[in-house]
Amino acid sequence: MQIQVNSDNHIQGSKRLEEWVRTTIESTLERYEEDLTRVEVHLSDENGEKPGPHDLRCQLEARPKGHQPISVTHKADSLEQAIDGAAEKLEHALEHHFGKKRGKPRAAIVPFERKANDRLLEEEFLENEQAAINS
Repeated sequence: MQIQVNSDNHIQGSKRLEEWVRTTIESTLERYEEDLTRVEVHLSDENGEKPGPHDLRCQLEARPKGHQPISVTHKADSLEQAIDGAAEKLEHALEHHFGKKRGKPRAAIVPFERKANDRLLEEEFLENEQAAINS
């Protein structure tokens, strides 16, 4: 599985950032390594120089062998939270995708711990899950 890391001009890319992103993605998606050809990571700061809540965005696009790409997005206050959140969403999306393709029942999804901003994240996750079910 190849992992390609891209960032906009507001995120300072570095070898250290790329290694950290790759390690996070590899460890989270380890069980799907043989099923994926590539994962593209897109990091961006939606407000640029201006500070703002949830303005750091991580979009992950996984390319399952022989299937359409699966894309998820997570916004957060820090790059770490954005990347971790997107990796978790992608793991759940792949679990759903491959469980459906292989005829296996889905594993139970552990609910988020409730925090003030988790409600919005959970709503976005549920919207993505519903979109995946309908497609």
